[in-house]
Amino acid sequence: MSTAAQTPAGPRGTARRTAGRAARGRAARRPWTPGQIVLTLLGAAVSTVFLAPLAWALFTSLKSETEAVEVPTHWLPDEWTTQAWRAVFETGNITNWFVNSLVVSVCVTAVVLSVSALAGYGFARTEFRGKGVLLGVVMTGLMVSPAVLGVPLFTTVQQMGMVDTYWGMILPQCAPAAMVYILYKFFQGIPRELEEAAFIDGAGRWRVFFTIVLPLSRPSLAAVGIFTFIASWNNFLWPYMVTNNPDLMTMPNGIATVMNSYGIQWAQLMAGGLMAGLPLIVVFVFFQRQIVAGVAHTGLAGQ
Repeated sequence: MSTAAQTPAGPRGTARRTAGRAARGRAARRPWTPGQIVLTLLGAAVSTVFLAPLAWALFTSLKSETEAVEVPTHWLPDEWTTQAWRAVFETGNITNWFVNSLVVSVCVTAVVLSVSALAGYGFARTEFRGKGVLLGVVMTGLMVSPAVLGVPLFTTVQQMGMVDTYWGMILPQCAPAAMVYILYKFFQGIPRELEEAAFIDGAGRWRVFFTIVLPLSRPSLAAVGIFTFIASWNNFLWPYMVTNNPDLMTMPNGIATVMNSYGIQWAQLMAGGLMAGLPLIVVFVFFQRQIVAGVAHTGLAGQ
């Protein structure tokens, strides 16, 4: 009896559950409001503006050199070809440039993270004579353009015998005041009670820094590391000033040499530029959450 009674109820119950899910789905898919439509269109327009140069570079790199300089210009190639890409690989030392950029960027990022974390924590948590003056000197670096420091930095590097070396390209990029300020503001927001509890339990300053402060600072450290890596990878002026050795060229400097007796080869230049920018696109795609979270936790999001 019980089986017979439950048999017809089974299909009816399944139908009711299906109908309920469909109703909830229709309720969830509400029509867009005018504000959502405007914001979506605005976002699409902004995205188009930012993606247009990348699309132009890609289409130009797939043209022949003759077609790339035609006037009037046009977006799509009349004849699709990978000649520019092959020429860049054949005439340029892409592998060497890539390795140099990777070595310099990784070393700069590691040193900047270490220096900025220690300096930011020292300013945020320790008291010493002249702290305000020293912090003001560091913050002055935010108002000085790196181009202004090019000549004195080059003179210093030359006197230290580091011209045409990796260290000559790395060390002058390892003292960014902006990164110290970002971590300084974040460390100020960490509750002091956490550190005081660790001090009561017998932990020293270094143990508190490495076991409590740094784990809590992962979002900001990730953002600082990513921003530093991108800035170092894109840096053209300083590696150009400090080295004349073709074997030490980074990607931006190497791509700038893509030219012959007839002038700049625009198709090859666009292909090389896309190659140089590909690692940064990969970094952003895989670490965009860390970038957003880092900016949100640094205290700079509302400034």
